[in-house]
Amino acid sequence: MRERPSFPARMPPQVSSTGRVTVTSHTPHGAAPPAIPTPHGLGLDSSAVRQQMVRKLALQGVTDSLVLAAMGTVERHRFVDSALVNQAYEDTSLPIGLGQTISKPGVVSRMLELLRNGTSGRMGRVLEVGTGCGYQAAVLSQVTTEVYSMERLRGLYDKARENLRPLRLPNVHLLFGDGTQGCAQGAPYAGIIAAAGGDTLPQAWLDQLAMGGRLVAPVSHAGGQVLLVVDKTPQGLQHCLLEPVQFVPLKSGVA
Repeated sequence: MRERPSFPARMPPQVSSTGRVTVTSHTPHGAAPPAIPTPHGLGLDSSAVRQQMVRKLALQGVTDSLVLAAMGTVERHRFVDSALVNQAYEDTSLPIGLGQTISKPGVVSRMLELLRNGTSGRMGRVLEVGTGCGYQAAVLSQVTTEVYSMERLRGLYDKARENLRPLRLPNVHLLFGDGTQGCAQGAPYAGIIAAAGGDTLPQAWLDQLAMGGRLVAPVSHAGGQVLLVVDKTPQGLQHCLLEPVQFVPLKSGVA
């Protein structure tokens, strides 16, 4: 029997003309994600804790059954610092270090539902900009065929890798690099989702979005931030501004 590679499987580093170094995990195209085991233990390991969170998300208006199932499967407390685990299933953002946060469950589920846009079954390949601690990438792995997740901060990239390793998700590719440049080797993407907001959308994202694809990202608007949904159609790009949100600023380069 062929031994399964460790997570993430190492590939030769690829250095772009801008000096970006990328290391990814590897999976055959279209491979189905594994089912993350759902413990039935005590305390935060109990599936009942997550199901209570899911019920609250449904009451907030989330209706996508795959998104709700993914939110109930992925253990959010595995992705936050030990001092904050008791708040893991509250609908709140939490610090993860280096001035970054893990988004509140309500925002994660809302953005994923918008991204999927009523897709029946798992949607195709998705680019996530801003891996953070890896939580949203794990949730995305359950509702898409492949996830290319980019993080510009080396400390968070390493943290996400450690958080995701025990889950052994073969359809998640972690990349260290400048997310504003996207990831051309995985394009075109059925969806692009960003966890940081700027004044405008990087052109690379729009170029790498597949025809018929959808992008969901925070953008600056009227002194704050709102969610922006962009659909790429044969008639052009269609933009829709939605509710106010609060994300960290979108930055270029790596650190």
